[in-house]
Amino acid sequence: MSQTASQSNRLAQGGQVDRTQTLTFTFNGRTYTGHPGDTLASALLANGVDLVNRSFKYSRPRGTVAAGAEEPNAVVQLGATEATQVPNVRATQQALYDGLVASSTNGWPDAQRDIMRWVGKLGSPFMPPGFYYKTFMAPASMWMTYEKYIRKTAGLGRSPTQPDPDIYDHMHRHCDLLVVGAGPAGLSAALAAARAGARVILADEQETMGGSLLDTRETLDDQPAAQWLKTTLAALAEHDNVTLLPRTTAHGYHDHHFVTLHERRTEHLGDSAPSQDGHRQARSRLHRVRAGQVILATGAHERPLVYANNDVPGNLLAGAVSTYIRRYGVVPGQKLVLSTSNDHAYRAALDWQEAGREVAAIVDARTAPEGDLVTQAKAAGIRVITGSAVIEAKGAQRVSAARVAAIDVDTFTVTGKVETLECDTIASSGGYSPVIHLASHTGARPVWSDDIIGFVPTTVAGVTATGGAHGVYPLGEVLADGVEAGVNAATALGFAATVNDADLPHVEQRHEGPACALFQVPHEKTTLRAPKQFVDLQNDVTAGAIEVATLEGFESIEHVKRYTAMGFGTDQGKLGNINGMAVAARCLGQSIPETGTTVFRPNYTPVTFGAVVGRHCRELFDPERYTPMQAWHVAQGAEFEDVGQWKRPWYYPRKRADGGLETMAEAVARECRAVREGVGILDASTLGKIDIQGPDAREFLGRIYTNKWQKLAPGRVRYGLMCGDDGMVMDDGTTSCLAENHFLMTTTTGNAAPVLEWLELWHQTEWPELEVYFNSVTDHWATMTVTGPEARKLLTDLTDIDLDREAFKFMDWREGHVAGVPARVFRISFTGELAFEINVQAHYAMHVWEALFAHGDKYNLTPYGTETMHVLRAEKGFIIVGQDTDGSVTPEDLGMHWAIGYDKPFPWVGKRALTRSDTRREGRKQLVGLKPKDASVVLEEGAPVVFDPKHAIPMPMAGHVTSSYYSPTLESGFALAVVKGGHQRMGESVYLPMADGRVHEAEIVGTQFVDPKGERQHV
Repeated sequence: MSQTASQSNRLAQGGQVDRTQTLTFTFNGRTYTGHPGDTLASALLANGVDLVNRSFKYSRPRGTVAAGAEEPNAVVQLGATEATQVPNVRATQQALYDGLVASSTNGWPDAQRDIMRWVGKLGSPFMPPGFYYKTFMAPASMWMTYEKYIRKTAGLGRSPTQPDPDIYDHMHRHCDLLVVGAGPAGLSAALAAARAGARVILADEQETMGGSLLDTRETLDDQPAAQWLKTTLAALAEHDNVTLLPRTTAHGYHDHHFVTLHERRTEHLGDSAPSQDGHRQARSRLHRVRAGQVILATGAHERPLVYANNDVPGNLLAGAVSTYIRRYGVVPGQKLVLSTSNDHAYRAALDWQEAGREVAAIVDARTAPEGDLVTQAKAAGIRVITGSAVIEAKGAQRVSAARVAAIDVDTFTVTGKVETLECDTIASSGGYSPVIHLASHTGARPVWSDDIIGFVPTTVAGVTATGGAHGVYPLGEVLADGVEAGVNAATALGFAATVNDADLPHVEQRHEGPACALFQVPHEKTTLRAPKQFVDLQNDVTAGAIEVATLEGFESIEHVKRYTAMGFGTDQGKLGNINGMAVAARCLGQSIPETGTTVFRPNYTPVTFGAVVGRHCRELFDPERYTPMQAWHVAQGAEFEDVGQWKRPWYYPRKRADGGLETMAEAVARECRAVREGVGILDASTLGKIDIQGPDAREFLGRIYTNKWQKLAPGRVRYGLMCGDDGMVMDDGTTSCLAENHFLMTTTTGNAAPVLEWLELWHQTEWPELEVYFNSVTDHWATMTVTGPEARKLLTDLTDIDLDREAFKFMDWREGHVAGVPARVFRISFTGELAFEINVQAHYAMHVWEALFAHGDKYNLTPYGTETMHVLRAEKGFIIVGQDTDGSVTPEDLGMHWAIGYDKPFPWVGKRALTRSDTRREGRKQLVGLKPKDASVVLEEGAPVVFDPKHAIPMPMAGHVTSSYYSPTLESGFALAVVKGGHQRMGESVYLPMADGRVHEAEIVGTQFVDPKGERQHV
């Protein structure tokens, strides 16, 4: 058997496929063959596969229509395994490789035997545009059921359920000139700019660069276009200042010439990316390009004509027919009828006939076509029917005939007798639409041009559309336009560049007659009664649907789009939008410019999430941060909790006498008792640390904090509250004076970065006159908090610092050595016990930590985690910002009047907000303690607080619990809460109704449950 025997539509020669090699692939469970150089679409057509999918709404059979990114129907599910599944891949853009496995994205049990087709046939009268808005609104309780089945019938692919085995790249690039599109205009522009010395990136979405040159009938310098293309690509490759990126789609144009490119690096090689030299290759790469100038050489998309049953398999674009024949050596049928409104489409009929197949007729809407291609077609004996159009395609699973009639374009009527022409393929062309999507991404509205019957991009500084992208179509003019664009861009960038006509190849000028503005073809019946005339093939939007939308009062094209779904999905209106606007304009009795166009947004074509994510996944997506003592914590069996990106020891479960591990409650109770009765140690290295220096550092602190800082002496530490400009507490911590103009600020773990950003914001935007500098030193210093009655005795064994109570007072800091390592020691307490915070350079932290435990055995030194820290601090009424505050709490609400310097000379951040009537009103929620009447009860955090438990539901909330724990010291549960007017309600009872019907009673008390006079921390 010959290599092409199974490919009934493959020509014996011609095209750019390698017939010496055969590739095997699977589609919908059946095995087919193709060749290197094929796309999946061309291979399917070569094998005579007509039906590639089922439509979104009516589940109608759909075949391949186009040959590039504009394809609306041939959208497939790709992947041989569950892990390698990729949904919604255009078969027209997927290079064929050996072993490729693909399937239709719609149809059950498969696209051929689809059950839903009966719904489409019988139910279509009940599914007008907008029916889903009206049908699925009520009852609301059924929405989840509706959604389940709507998604099943949506006609789009499914995401994989297993982890992606591939890796993806991100790359940041800078260039003088980015050229998008490597057709004749883009190639000419890139070469002209490169010769002038500009750094050029040339990106093209196709497997092979060349654009229209890959299937043109024209010659350059009297040679096939392929020869000029080869020479030009070689010349570009010789320039060190040129980067060529084939298989790369510019999918997003953003502000300031920032363009994102999606490069498909290995999708053409296999189901998963192969390895090279022992290393996995990236599946795809996202290029983030910042360019000085951008040239859009994105070409134009051919518009189909809208006629009855124009979605039946066998209806193709005229240009696609030529592409499949001339580039892939595939003739997608036996007998062709061409319906056109322009000269250029005639090449499809000529290519078809030259391939040895029959052309039934060319049906031209113009009454007197006169171009060179028209003359060639007539000379070839092809029947040309003028002043007419295909008004309806016949056939169910494949085109069987075309109904042709004379029409009047201006009056939108059929004026002659209908003739039926037998055929299996109908090619249509309503002209070309410049690809304006990227130019529209920045919000620039395109402009209608009657000359080309299409929209062209608006002029934007630094952006140039060239060639077909701004309505220049003759090949010779396209090449010249590209050179001019490249020279102008290079000149704007400061390079010396001139247009040299000698560099342009000779292209024989071809005479073309004017095109006819035809979008929707009339039928004998009205639009609403005729067989369906599809405008948007991917979303099943018909001309009738657009007419109904206008009858229902939708006049804005954006509203029409959303009501009908025109231009949605992966298609983004590439084929149907202009036709849809024209239909809407006709129905509204206005011109297309008056009707306008819809807005295009990124992405131009779908981009896999893998490429968007790149390497930012798993541990690289949210990096885990560890303190220098992490290995010790792990060895001790610590359980961890995530605080920001930090892994902090939560608690340290030990073995019980029965051999099992302590529960968290048991471990926390043991750790609490150790701190209150002996000595414990906490790894507090995660606290944010900001080094602040400069002559105005002290002044800056006074402005950013609520309290005073002018008199804080070196060697002293002060607690500070930081408010937002709304007067609400945003962070707290201690700041130590290291020298007259040098301070060390500590922040909460999770707020380290936001606070630094906050400081920089106020310095740079409000107080730039202050000379002050900030540096994050969180990772530079490790912090170990030794706390408890035995803390001084333990630390005395290891330090040369005088720890005597009078020599080293509470809220002092000292510099010296701990375990032989230079250290800063701070007498600060977050537990209410005697405590010393030891700060050493992070590299020496493990040594000091282990030395503390070596000397701490005789004091039963106990490590404790964050859960114990929470219990201990709550017993003392110390807040945690973000837990006991929620962005609506002021310092006064917390009872911290002592931390507010209302008499400071400069209006510190938040001061003005604290004078507002709302922040001064009575009845604000204030921080209090709650003591449950039942000591065994531990209140739920977040539980509502009410004054009257018998009040009818909904009960008016008086506040809520912010922190709640069991205290082994108090031998009871206790809580902190914010309660309306709480500071004046001491001793009163409040109630906490639970979801299960229980109601707990608690007494409002002060926030300090242990050592309210603070005697222990001062010993």
